[in-house]
Amino acid sequence: MEEKEKENLEKIKVFACPTAESFTNEICDYLRIEVGKINHMKFKNDNNFVQILESVREKDVYVVQTTKPPVNERIMELLITIDAIKRASAKNINVVLPYFPYSRSDKKDQSRVPITAKLMAQIIEAAGATRVITCDLHNPAIQGYFNINCDRLTGEYILEDYFKSKNLDNMVIVATDAGSSKKAYKYSEYFNCPIALVDKRREGNDDRAIASTIIGNVKDKNAIIFDDEIDTAGSIMETVKVLNKFGAKAIYAGCTHAVLSGPAIERIKNSEIKELVVTNTIPLTKEKQIDKIKVLSIAPLFAEVIKRIHTEEPVGDLFRE
Repeated sequence: MEEKEKENLEKIKVFACPTAESFTNEICDYLRIEVGKINHMKFKNDNNFVQILESVREKDVYVVQTTKPPVNERIMELLITIDAIKRASAKNINVVLPYFPYSRSDKKDQSRVPITAKLMAQIIEAAGATRVITCDLHNPAIQGYFNINCDRLTGEYILEDYFKSKNLDNMVIVATDAGSSKKAYKYSEYFNCPIALVDKRREGNDDRAIASTIIGNVKDKNAIIFDDEIDTAGSIMETVKVLNKFGAKAIYAGCTHAVLSGPAIERIKNSEIKELVVTNTIPLTKEKQIDKIKVLSIAPLFAEVIKRIHTEEPVGDLFRE
């Protein structure tokens, strides 16, 4: 890093919300700057308190937050931190959300239901954020819910590079349903291999997805399932069953967001999945750190984007056409 660039980066401040310390440390190590000094605490009445412990007047500030459960607690921590930074006269407040909260509530698909992803965008903006940096939104249209800048990164290239390094032969990329076929096609183009599509049905709010057959050939192939997130792992387990039924040689999976709620870990542990590769957009608690799960850090990508935003360099150059 050139001396002038290093001096320029020292003009920004990066703060961590309570569950984002590890991710923030990685960002700051990459940028070669100190993590911002901040105090988070709770009063006895369960109210959150935040105090910024250094001057941010007219600074470009970045505040990092995860969605480690309980999610609603993380949202309040973030909003209060934004407000504290705003009242400390920061020039810009950039919110770094590796996983956007409530991103799956992105449309009105039933009667009398909210569009909570839109509400999240409005609340973050109202609190004082001037930019949001996030990753692999459940629906790319969520970017348009903001009236401020929203940069949407992707874990796609990190996953691609990892699986490329494994030198798997006879590969097939598997789409878990019709909705993920476009993403599967992009992966298949990168690996120059065929795709297969699982016929899956889901009803209402039921997390259980039913898969019965597959379109395409997976027999004696190394099958890789890519998705933006894995929640209860119900959907991916149905896909695994179908792949086994139709004779896949080995089954791998990759996703950006390892939500892994409810029975997910037990399902993965007891499944035929050889390896699940995820990024660290959501911190994995100790009980979720099983041998089958490989965690790749996406923090350097966020750090590089922060650097380019601050130095007014193009961010799009980081992504493959």
